[in-house]
Amino acid sequence: MRFGLFGSATARHGGPDADSGQGYRQFVEYNVEAEALGYHSTFLVEHHFTGFGQVSASLALLTWVAAKTRTLRLGTAVLVLPWHNPVLLAEQAATIDLLSGGRLDFGVGKGYRHNEFAGFCIPMQEADARFNESLDVILKAWMSKQRFSHQGRYWRFEDIIVEPPTAQKPHPPMWMAAGTPDSIRQVAGRGFNLLLDQFASFETVAERMAIFKAAVEARGRVHDPMDVGVARAFYVAKDQADKEAALERRLEAQRRLATVSNAPDGTKSKSSIMAFSDTREASEESALYGTPDEIARKLENLQELGVGYVLLNGGGPAQDSLRRFAHELMPAFVQERRARVVG
Repeated sequence: MRFGLFGSATARHGGPDADSGQGYRQFVEYNVEAEALGYHSTFLVEHHFTGFGQVSASLALLTWVAAKTRTLRLGTAVLVLPWHNPVLLAEQAATIDLLSGGRLDFGVGKGYRHNEFAGFCIPMQEADARFNESLDVILKAWMSKQRFSHQGRYWRFEDIIVEPPTAQKPHPPMWMAAGTPDSIRQVAGRGFNLLLDQFASFETVAERMAIFKAAVEARGRVHDPMDVGVARAFYVAKDQADKEAALERRLEAQRRLATVSNAPDGTKSKSSIMAFSDTREASEESALYGTPDEIARKLENLQELGVGYVLLNGGGPAQDSLRRFAHELMPAFVQERRARVVG
C-alpha cells in the first residue's frame, strides 16, 4: 500500500496578540516530518467562509510546503473550479509544479457547501457547467503550444498563451473527487485519477472502486489501484478511553461540516460526500481509529477491497499518531507491496 496525507491547516481569528499563522507553520512542520517518515504525499483542501479558519489559498500554502520538502507529492483535494479564474489557476499551479521539480498532483472538484457558493454569489446549479468549462480551459492552457482564444459561457480569453509551462508533461497528474456512479464514470472517461471521500463506509468504497475499475477497463486501459486515493480519518489511540474521546471529536466535526454545507432552511447538500450516516457506529466503521492492531485489520479489509492508496486525515493535534502509524503500521503494508512487485 501507499500512504499519503489529506487535510487542512487552520489560521484562527483572535485578538491583537493572537498568532494566526501558528496553525499554518505547524501544518508545514507536520508535512516536513511526514516526508521524513516515508509518507508519499500530502493533499490539501480548499474551503472558505467557515469562521474556523480552514485553508482558503491551497496553492499558496503548498508552495511553502514545497520549499521545505524534497520528495513529498503536493496535492490539492480539491481546488473547487467554479470559483476560480481558470487561466490564473493554470499559471499558479504550473509555477508550483516547476518550483517543486514536478511534484504537483492537481485535484479538482465541483464544490458542495452551500455557504461557500452563497458567499461567492454563484448559484450551486451552475457548478457542473462552470466546472467543465474551467477544466477544459486549464487543460488547453497547459497543453497548447500556441496562442488561443476562448469564448465560453462563463469565461472569455483572447489571444493568450499560458506561462510558465508545467514541469510534468503534458501536465501534472489530474485527480477528481467523485462519488456517484455517473461522476465516477466521468473521471474514468477523462482519464483522471479518482479521489474518494473519508466518510463513506467500506461497502460504499468497494462499490465505487468497482465502478471506476470497470469504467477504466471498458476504455481499454489497465486499472491501477494507485490511481484511486481513498481518504480515511485516522487516530492511533493510547487506550479505549482515548479512542472514545477521538470518536466524539470526529462526530462533532461531522456535524459542524453539515452546518456549513446545508442551506439555511435545512435543505441538505446533495453531494455524495454528505451522504454519510451521522451515527457513532458509522463514524467508527469508516475511520481508522484504534490501536495499531485494530487499524491493521481495517487496512487489511481495505486491501481486500482493492484499495492501494490511502490518504490519512487527522491524527490529533500533535504528531504522535503520524509517528506511530509510520513506525507501527506502514512498514508491514509497504513491504508487502514491494514484495508483490519484486515477486
